[in-house]
Amino acid sequence: MVEKERTHKLKILFLSPRQCWPTRSGAKLREYHFLQALSRDADVDYAYFVDPGSIPLSQVELPLCREVVPVPKPGAYTIGQKLQGVVGKWPLPILNYTSPLMMEAVQRLLAKNRYDLIHLDSIHMIRYAEGAGTPVVYNWHNIESEAMSRFAQTVGSGPKSWYARITADKMAALERQMLRDDFGHIVCSERERVELSRIAPGARVSVVENGVDTAHFRTDHGTSRAKNIVFVGTMDYYPNVEAALSFVANIWPSIRGRVPGIQLAIVGANPTQAVRDLAQTPGITVTGTVPDVRPYYQNALAALVPLRTGGGTRLKILEAMAAGVPVVSTPLGAEGLAVTPDTDILMANPDDVAVWTTHLSRLAADAALVDSLAGAGLELVKSRYDWQILGRKLTQTYAGWLGRTQ
Repeated sequence: MVEKERTHKLKILFLSPRQCWPTRSGAKLREYHFLQALSRDADVDYAYFVDPGSIPLSQVELPLCREVVPVPKPGAYTIGQKLQGVVGKWPLPILNYTSPLMMEAVQRLLAKNRYDLIHLDSIHMIRYAEGAGTPVVYNWHNIESEAMSRFAQTVGSGPKSWYARITADKMAALERQMLRDDFGHIVCSERERVELSRIAPGARVSVVENGVDTAHFRTDHGTSRAKNIVFVGTMDYYPNVEAALSFVANIWPSIRGRVPGIQLAIVGANPTQAVRDLAQTPGITVTGTVPDVRPYYQNALAALVPLRTGGGTRLKILEAMAAGVPVVSTPLGAEGLAVTPDTDILMANPDDVAVWTTHLSRLAADAALVDSLAGAGLELVKSRYDWQILGRKLTQTYAGWLGRTQ
């Protein structure tokens, strides 16, 4: 009987607000690698919202999953949803992912299968585990109420700031409920674990960091690097948009003056019109969606992370380090990562023109500094942030919580 219990595979229902493939954002990367890790050791059924205009995923793309259930993504940000987000229980980010079709799909899966665990990939899926009678674990890509509060402080629009503050308060109430009532929580960093444990000291919270496929990003830079710098990220995501616009307006002219010939590539999917317009600035290229970011890292002197708002930990930093590229980031941009300023990363406050300019001019002039930062960053991600390491950590965490051996 004991032996049978040890060999029984976990059965997990994995519910997601997004389509994890292609992996064109940090959230999709984290979800994809979590899904792959869990599917190697457990029977995993994956139900998710299909990206509009995309071909639904199947077991062709996700062969390790037992069942893949695509659901059309519901409409978002309607007038009715916005009003309900103010006067009702559920904040707008939850209403945007409320779908009768997803509810039907989840109920069908629950009726057909007896799961050991329901994995909800973020708070957005909270409504689909109500009354399931199965342990529920949340994957926190960030602390949503914290990210919304930061948005309210930086958005620059009175009505948007007001609505964001209301939303942040409602999200914080839901987060307290989750921490009090649900089985477990996975966060991206020790900072977030400490914060959630402060809110709910009795909650079961473990850290499984964001990661990177170090082998995939391994790059040969040759004997010299061009004066190219890159900012990588999904370019319709507000924190990235705000960072790009403020950096170009406030920091870029000084850097161009100090480092003749330097070029900035803004690399990422779905750039807003304001981001596309940055291509009219001398020395700046806006690529839009690219099939592979590695060629941009291969020719890069540095990767920039000039973020002023947002939450979670930035996979773009880990990818740049895995590609052997020095990173210059704001403190918020590197939040939650076990980095050491001036050893494996350079730091600058978002509006500190002098420090940004000094960092980038030093990198352009000092090949030894570039090699030192790049080598230390690569060693950090290989030893701590590789997805293979983190996948094992996730599966061992779930098995331990459920009293199973691995």
